[in-house]
Amino acid sequence: MNINSIPIDLKNIIDPEQPDFIVRTKRNYPRKKGMSMLFFSLFWNAFISIFVIAFIVPLVSGQEVHFKTNDVPTSGSLENWEPVLVPSLIIGLFVAVGIGMFIWALVMLFQKGAFFAGTETRLIKYRNGKLTVKDWEQFSGNIEVKQKNVYGDLEMEMRTGKMKSRSKGSDKFVPDIIYISGVKNVFDIERKCRIRIKENDPTPVIAVDNTTS
Repeated sequence: MNINSIPIDLKNIIDPEQPDFIVRTKRNYPRKKGMSMLFFSLFWNAFISIFVIAFIVPLVSGQEVHFKTNDVPTSGSLENWEPVLVPSLIIGLFVAVGIGMFIWALVMLFQKGAFFAGTETRLIKYRNGKLTVKDWEQFSGNIEVKQKNVYGDLEMEMRTGKMKSRSKGSDKFVPDIIYISGVKNVFDIERKCRIRIKENDPTPVIAVDNTTS
């Protein structure tokens, strides 16, 4: 992509560096990530709908519902709403979470892409007037590349992230990921990124003494 055809804000932040590449992605997230979230949200909502049908629908219809609280039989209705207040709020919360996940899945699937520019020292993302700059030294060097037909996806792992607790075993570190999704010449871009990451690697090189006494 010609540097003169990109947004002026991106052009200004690139100057005076010479870009290794400038691309415009088709999507902001990989399609597989959006599809995974979509299927999970549909499963979640289908599961929660069982409780909605069994508990909320009868209440709204003016019927009395029966359930157990701490193994004690309990009943409630719109007229006797106190026993059903907490269960209704919990079910409503799960419904809201399911709707939120479904909406986010659609956003991930259909959200338009961004401009990416790689220079000698950094990777720059420009989307909807927002600039995000990451120095190459912030990347770990782990890159996943996928290509289908003409377009491909890059998933670039960073050194930053968060710890995720697990029910079994110790906590697991989950790195942040930069997605460059839906671009042509994906392997050429991956090669240029890998070169810059290696050049800016902050890890000290350990010298090996090969001399013999």
